[in-house]
Amino acid sequence: MTSQQQPLSELSKLLPLDEDSLKQIITYTETLSDAEAAEHLRNLLGDSLEALDFITSFTTQRWAPANAMSTKMNDSKADDKTSEKRLDGSNGHPPAYDPPAYPPPSAMASKASQPSSDSKGAPGGTGNSNGQAPAFAPPAYPPPTTSASNALRRPHTNKVIEAAHIRAKDEQVMQNALQNLQFKYQIYNSEIEPEHEFDGYCSCPIHQYQRMKYNRYRVQEFWSQAVMYPGQHLREKSYNDNAMSQGMYGMFSGNPYTYTVISPYGRFQSAWGIQRPRPEYHAQSIHQTIDLNNKLNAEAQRKIDAKEPKIDIWDESGLSTIMSDVAIAGSGDKKRPIEKLPPEKPTSEKRQSVSAAPGDGGTEKQPKKSKLANFRKSVGLKTSEEKAASNAGKTVAQGVALRNEILAEENGRWPDEQWRQLVTSYQEKVGMTQKIGDLRVRHPIQYLHLLRAGYFEPIPVAWANLASNPLKFSIEASAGWRGITPAWRGYEDTAEERLYWVLNHREGSVGMRMKPDFISEMNMARARMASAVEPPPEYFAANDTCHLQHTSDGYSKQVMPAPFVAYDRPEVPTDDTMILLDVSGSMDFDPVRPVYNQYLITGYTPSTQPKNKDVAKAIIRRFTDAMANHDHEFRGYDLTTFSNQASYIGTINHRNLDHMWRNVRLGGGTRVMTGWQKVKELHFQKHSASAIHHPIYGWQAGPETPMLRLLLLLDGEATDMDEFELDLLGLSWAHVTIFLIGVDGCPHHHRHANELQRISDVNHHVSFVDAQGNTPERFVTHELLKRHLGYQITMSEFEQMEELPPYSE
Repeated sequence: MTSQQQPLSELSKLLPLDEDSLKQIITYTETLSDAEAAEHLRNLLGDSLEALDFITSFTTQRWAPANAMSTKMNDSKADDKTSEKRLDGSNGHPPAYDPPAYPPPSAMASKASQPSSDSKGAPGGTGNSNGQAPAFAPPAYPPPTTSASNALRRPHTNKVIEAAHIRAKDEQVMQNALQNLQFKYQIYNSEIEPEHEFDGYCSCPIHQYQRMKYNRYRVQEFWSQAVMYPGQHLREKSYNDNAMSQGMYGMFSGNPYTYTVISPYGRFQSAWGIQRPRPEYHAQSIHQTIDLNNKLNAEAQRKIDAKEPKIDIWDESGLSTIMSDVAIAGSGDKKRPIEKLPPEKPTSEKRQSVSAAPGDGGTEKQPKKSKLANFRKSVGLKTSEEKAASNAGKTVAQGVALRNEILAEENGRWPDEQWRQLVTSYQEKVGMTQKIGDLRVRHPIQYLHLLRAGYFEPIPVAWANLASNPLKFSIEASAGWRGITPAWRGYEDTAEERLYWVLNHREGSVGMRMKPDFISEMNMARARMASAVEPPPEYFAANDTCHLQHTSDGYSKQVMPAPFVAYDRPEVPTDDTMILLDVSGSMDFDPVRPVYNQYLITGYTPSTQPKNKDVAKAIIRRFTDAMANHDHEFRGYDLTTFSNQASYIGTINHRNLDHMWRNVRLGGGTRVMTGWQKVKELHFQKHSASAIHHPIYGWQAGPETPMLRLLLLLDGEATDMDEFELDLLGLSWAHVTIFLIGVDGCPHHHRHANELQRISDVNHHVSFVDAQGNTPERFVTHELLKRHLGYQITMSEFEQMEELPPYSE
């Protein structure tokens, strides 16, 4: 865009970001008024002389081209501007995940135009028979102002999207740097950063990392301003954990954790050498953090609830009535009590004047004025009636402005009919339709905030393969890295925060499903570990991996799974079975378990059991053999692996498993979303005729799309596990059975197992089985098959399925 070149060049001198990020900032700022644009840029750039010069230049010059051209030319330029870049950032070219040209666009349009039983394209439904919006559902959205083709190219943005784009640039770099530092200095608790106290300049890795954090505080401030609720910044300032940069010893930093929570290293530390965390101080720090998190979360939720409008911003007739009532009351009519009006702050809005009611005999009776009325007027004092009218005027004006912001954001995010129907379907499948409708009507400020953060729509498909996205941001309460919701403190990242928000607000949820704090998690993990018993003896197999490798005698005690209950429909012949395997580096490690001193990990000790990769291969062999006997699919089943990236290995069966296993490469992290995205692509390539493809949200199953039944094998918690679980909540065409391989006597394994069990309890498209140590493979396979096929399998049926399948050449 030529019109953006000059401000783009000037902004690049003040903000060291790439051109794409700078364009996002300019594009968003151009949508604001002059005052809002100036305030937005000042928050971003600061108050330096160069920044103020840029702000002045930007606000005075940005309308010049518009004033020099006709309205028709402006419309033409706007069309060119919106068509320059697609929403997915592909600059007009189809994204890499675009499917072949099927089904044809006409078929997609016809499918998209079919109305659902209770919707006209508005997420949450539309209206009732009298045309009014229901109490807990948003009304129908206005029709889009642009065509679908233009809508798909529009780079919709807002302050949260803009801040997320900037934060994502170095989020993964900082997370990796911290993990490397913790590994180097043998700090095994993820919440503890290595410390090295020194008054002078120090070039050690710890201080280098701290300088990296210091250089990132502008990004943190930008993010904080974006995710704080409207008006929240007037009562609560953003903060960070750099005490020395905000006043002597952090006295004026505004960080509520500075003096309330003790350091895991203790109060007094030596300036010599690297500090070591101490178990007693670490435990005390955890307790204090949990208490403060709970207090601040409750306070923040209470404040934003109190700030919500006391009027219905969607009831235009009601807003008019309010203004009319207070205008009459303010003019002296005592028949309408002003006490009924919601209390609001004073404003400078002009008051409406209405004649007094006619008196007896047809003559108008003037209200009796106080002797001090002229004096009050001369010094600018208002009567109680005038104040009420002024407050009501401000209330109505704020409500109208909020309503317009919501409508603009909805039309920007969901610009056409197909888009809105897709979002409506997602909300129904997740079970949030009623809650979202209630938020929109009763809590519009919180609705708008969560709308901007994308809480009410599917996860964009492109996020799966990004090193960092808005669902991978760390939440660190003591360091000032905020989440999205008012009660964000205590979550590890933004995906976990959104996952629990959804779980707490789905239809049918009983009570609040609070995320357990760290101490509760550890106590539940140890209790689960203590409940392990000897596996049933009838599942003994001499050819189990632990017996072939002779790691130790006998099986490890196992936590018995809950009795099987079928929720999803049982498997039918058209269902598609696939396998997704974790091949991260830990699959090839010699198994070790952590050693705890209270809640502090002090080291690791080896465990006598096979490597996880060997157990995984044995389970896959038993599972595929049994499935082949069951469905006679002797050709085999598709196997995909994932770590930092996903790889399709091929179709495996009893004959070629050893050969195909040579293509499995171990190493890297554990990003399950990369593998999940690959599996979805494979599934819909097979069944594309029954599905449609959305350029942002990817493949969407149709009524005739076969169900995907996936066996997922993990050996620990994936870095994006919450994102994966969140994605599964919005799907009705997939059933995932998870097998978690763990180390014997490891609390980490049982913490993760408890979390997966909680997810399985609320999402019936997810089933879960785990095993630890020396694994009874036949027992595990039987339990997996029950959940994968969706019905109870007797022992005799299982033994028949175990027989080697009769493969033919």
